[in-house]
Amino acid sequence: MTRGPTLPAHRLPCLPRPLDAFNAAAGDEARALLLTCMRSRRWARRMADHRPYPDLDALLAAADEAAYDLPPADLSEALAGESFPELPYGTYFAAHTALSAAHAAYEARFGHAFVIYLGDVHPDEAIDRILEGIRSRLANDPEEERVTAADELRRLAKGRLTAFLSGARPPKPAASPRGAAGRDAPVRRA
Repeated sequence: MTRGPTLPAHRLPCLPRPLDAFNAAAGDEARALLLTCMRSRRWARRMADHRPYPDLDALLAAADEAAYDLPPADLSEALAGESFPELPYGTYFAAHTALSAAHAAYEARFGHAFVIYLGDVHPDEAIDRILEGIRSRLANDPEEERVTAADELRRLAKGRLTAFLSGARPPKPAASPRGAAGRDAPVRRA
């Protein structure tokens, strides 16, 4: 018995990869996404202007380089756009109180929010890591802490970029600077 003609194979639509979509996005759209990763307009503009990136590694290398080159005013802008890391759901009130007090002491000493990358930390260990980080970094002199905070900002930005461009949900926006209208959502784990 002979068979009739076969139907062509069903093909799923080819969806753009997140990096391809980022590379093809309009400049304003790319900068807006980048500002959710690090709240520095200079950094976002530089990253958007140097597109296209051939792969995630190239993008992350460029993110590092652009962040290392931030002048003090732009680093201050980025730090002002951050807020205290969000605590895991179910955190005890006593932990909130202890962390709030430690963060207030940190902010009084250094003039900006405490930033820390928690992407490689199990959620159950986040509170301990944050408290340990604040306590140890309170001993830093202001310049040493500025270098440490800048390094943590770079790690946060890379973690947020990686999460988004690996197909995860869009990064949570960094908080807007104090007093400014707009998003004031707490920073989430990258």
